[in-house]
Amino acid sequence: MAFESLTDKLQNVFKNLRSKGRLTEADVKAALKEVKMALLEADVNFRVVKQFVKAVEERAVGADVMNGLNPGQMVIKIVNEEMVSLMGSETTEISFQPGKAITVIMMCGLQGAGKTTSTAKIAGKLKLKGKKPLLTACDIYRPAAIEQLRINGEKQQVEVFSMGTGHKPADIAKAAMEHAQKNGHNVVILDTAGRLHIDEDMMAELIEIKEKVQVHQTLLVVDAMTGQDAVNVAKEFDDKVGIDGVVLSKMDGDTRGGAALSVKAVTGKPILYVGMGEKLSDLEQFYPDRMAGRILGMGDVLSLIDKVQEANLEIDEQKEKDMAARMKKGKFDFDDYLESMKQMKKMGGLSAILSMMPGMGSKMGDLDSMIDEKQLAHMEAIVLSMTPAERKNPKLLNPGRKHRIARGAGLDIAQVNRFVKQFEQSQKLMKQFGGGGKRRGGLGGMFSGMGGGRFPF
Repeated sequence: MAFESLTDKLQNVFKNLRSKGRLTEADVKAALKEVKMALLEADVNFRVVKQFVKAVEERAVGADVMNGLNPGQMVIKIVNEEMVSLMGSETTEISFQPGKAITVIMMCGLQGAGKTTSTAKIAGKLKLKGKKPLLTACDIYRPAAIEQLRINGEKQQVEVFSMGTGHKPADIAKAAMEHAQKNGHNVVILDTAGRLHIDEDMMAELIEIKEKVQVHQTLLVVDAMTGQDAVNVAKEFDDKVGIDGVVLSKMDGDTRGGAALSVKAVTGKPILYVGMGEKLSDLEQFYPDRMAGRILGMGDVLSLIDKVQEANLEIDEQKEKDMAARMKKGKFDFDDYLESMKQMKKMGGLSAILSMMPGMGSKMGDLDSMIDEKQLAHMEAIVLSMTPAERKNPKLLNPGRKHRIARGAGLDIAQVNRFVKQFEQSQKLMKQFGGGGKRRGGLGGMFSGMGGGRFPF
């Protein structure tokens, strides 16, 4: 996961700072030297690192900090504030044209950066906000890109405008505008062609589109896994075509995170979105303060709340009361468990949820080895192999029924016995704690029996 190594290193630096009753100037400089090395190893731009460390040192080496009640914590606070400033301080959103005017967004980027997928993801986000977007296929060089956009558009329930490969991209963009006006679309998103590297033909094509159609927002998609190369690409696109913002794709991969910390400082252009997975729902608004919190191991509870809301996890009041009542009596059943699994998947899985919890960032390496996604799938298969009556009443599960369930799930009877036993233990715990209050039902079922008994929920 992005920033994992950087987070671990910064956590160690902060741990040393907190352990000191008072700080000397030498302590601060030694800590910042380690911070500098950690940022450079994360592939953050050298000049950006230099300016960042200088800004933190100027604020940290002062009487107010050194003689404060908790100097270590004060230095960490300064690092957090400077990191937020580095990434743009404020959240930037796509600005739309007023009234019924059509907003035109041109997506650009190198081939392989995830541009077409990101384009469809953004269309889905805008649709959720009440917009009526029109996806436009302007990549005339790759028929597969047109088909990919069409398929993703269908999944997002967003119309796709295409004229095939026999027209110039600028003419396709112009025709898309006419189609949008006739059909009530208020946003047109142009998916342009990428290249393996920046060349004059690609830039000329983008400039021609801008001459034929009034583009209001030019967004560049860059691959976060390419580190400083992503920042260099952003600078070159901005110099030659002009961009209004950046979308960082593949932030969930094995990336060091340098691009996220460098783009704004080097190009002056904000990051609008970050791609956190392959699913079309895996696109997050970029919040500099939340990203800084993740990097520094402080968690990101607000983004977790957003995920809950976007996944439509709100339970109606009566259903919530029923679940709470069942939990108090230890009656949480396998249907509740399935519902919890469904909710968790919508939110990106257990690892994604835990990574946003304060203090969990540095422990994710250990947790990844404990969370066996394959095992979670086995547990779901066990429940799906039960009859509706068995799910409602686990006490019906005699040896004969368990053998049938094991065959249905394609698993060994020992695995079924282990899961059922863990589930029963979870029920007892819930009863013991009286249900744990609101929404405990969802979380209790979500965690029950996970990790082969290694999670005591």
